[in-house]
Amino acid sequence: MAAVQGFGVDIGGSGIKGCLVDLEEGALIGERIRVETPQPSVPAAVYDVVVGIVGSFGWTGRIGVTYPGVMKRGVAHTAANMDKGWIGTDVDAGLSALVPGTVETLNDADAAGLAEMRYGAGRGKDGVVLLLTFGTGIGSALFVDGHLVPNTEFGHIQVDGHDGEKRASAAAKDREELSYPHWAKRVDRYLDVLEASVWPDLIIVGGGVSKKAHKWVPLLSTRTPVVPAELQNDAGIVGAALAAAEHREP
Repeated sequence: MAAVQGFGVDIGGSGIKGCLVDLEEGALIGERIRVETPQPSVPAAVYDVVVGIVGSFGWTGRIGVTYPGVMKRGVAHTAANMDKGWIGTDVDAGLSALVPGTVETLNDADAAGLAEMRYGAGRGKDGVVLLLTFGTGIGSALFVDGHLVPNTEFGHIQVDGHDGEKRASAAAKDREELSYPHWAKRVDRYLDVLEASVWPDLIIVGGGVSKKAHKWVPLLSTRTPVVPAELQNDAGIVGAALAAAEHREP
């Protein structure tokens, strides 16, 4: 019997990824396509990339699309790592006018969190679960007894006078050529501040660096258990497809 399929696109500050998704297993179907995020990352240029990715799969149904910022009813409200022209843009309407199916947008970390809670490291977990994605910035998704609290944006909490993501994101690690032990100390400090505010029961870490979790997660001294995302860097695509299929509107 054929799998129940969806389609997700994950827009990030450095790359845009898309693929067909098996919604029963929470897995990609075939190879995903990844394209570098245009610079400047204005909406029209990013839309062109999304249209190309969707078209390459011949997908004509409803799609889910993530955006790295606050999303409310399809409209982008922040643009920390994207061109400021996104602020106030109705992304749902803009993309729906260009692709065959209708579009549902949501915050990128929220999408990754939905995927991990349904299919991955958060499956069956109650209490307060926090997913953090380490990439160009730090995305966050907060769940209370399995229910999403959307648009938390914990990457921008103040840590020693700086946005947390400015010093503890994966981009900061690469930019400053930090070793995993050195970077882990920064992540530890960031988590200390975050834990004092949220008191999570579980922290799931995702993004590209989750593939090498063994190099830095054991170095953390948090009181909260920290586990790598099981869907790793595909969680955003899977969560976007899931949200679109279930018509979630955070």
